[in-house]
Amino acid sequence: MRKFIYSILSFIFIFSFAFSASAARELSLGCFEGYAEQEWIDEFEAKYDAKVKVKYVGSVDELFALTQASKGEDFDLVSIDTSLFPRYHGAGLLKPYDKSKLSNFSGLMSAFQNVKEVEIDGGYYGVPISWGSLGLIYDVDEFGEGGVDSWSVMHDPANAGKMIVLDDTNNNIVNTAIYLGMNNPYNLSEAEMENVKQTLIDQKKLVVTYFAGFDEGNQIWDSGGISLMFSMGEFQEVALRDMGHNVKYIIPKEGGIGWLDTWAMTAGADEELAHAWANFFIEKSTQEVMNERYGYGTVTHESPGLDYAGRLNWLQPAEDFEWRNRVWNEVKASN
Repeated sequence: MRKFIYSILSFIFIFSFAFSASAARELSLGCFEGYAEQEWIDEFEAKYDAKVKVKYVGSVDELFALTQASKGEDFDLVSIDTSLFPRYHGAGLLKPYDKSKLSNFSGLMSAFQNVKEVEIDGGYYGVPISWGSLGLIYDVDEFGEGGVDSWSVMHDPANAGKMIVLDDTNNNIVNTAIYLGMNNPYNLSEAEMENVKQTLIDQKKLVVTYFAGFDEGNQIWDSGGISLMFSMGEFQEVALRDMGHNVKYIIPKEGGIGWLDTWAMTAGADEELAHAWANFFIEKSTQEVMNERYGYGTVTHESPGLDYAGRLNWLQPAEDFEWRNRVWNEVKASN
């Protein structure tokens, strides 16, 4: 009888141990490339005895759809820009941080310690992690060094069949409004939106394809025949140059979109791990690797090479995102 009891107890112990091991905590990230390097994951997993799972996305719209589908349960943190907080918060997908658990917050540059867009009803919802732009990339061999200085090349019939454009609702509408010289690209009148829509429909006839994600855009370029791109940012120039292409990234004379990305904590997050990762990401050493490898602007110190902040129109919440989504779908459905 005693042996039987010992056997049962041993089985319970082994089962409990196995269950405990299999139930190790996991941090799930939904983000763009450059925000979850393997060496960071290895370091974090070792320090916090947790697994890190990463889902890279190709667009703002994709990440929102994935987060909304699980009501914030599938990710602990999502990398979203400051214009998106009303959309995510309004859908009940976020929870606020406890700033006292972010020991590296004081190391942020002062401009990034007071970002009003991440503060909602007294709660702090987004830790700044990087900034950059959505610029234009052109083939220097075709256009010459300094041969492009305006978004007009992306609307010139002479360049039909040579260009690709990122597939993103808001960024296409904002960027087109900037190109057209509209006063506030985030708050358009019906007449302005109609002008933007028709301009995008006309451009669609010239575009080879829309792309989702850094890699997809660069692979299309690498396949040949493309010499112009409305890009997802500085990293695409870095990657294309690494692939052997003679390209240049610019912010045209009309200006361009500027973005500030954050780690936002989802409604279903493991709060301890989420705070830990966000805090880890705003260490200066992490920021330096991010800048050197991807060209993203840092939030802890000045970023070498990113000297065009004064020409950027920083993303803000739009007047009606659903309206913009309908307009973009009409553009893509047009002939």
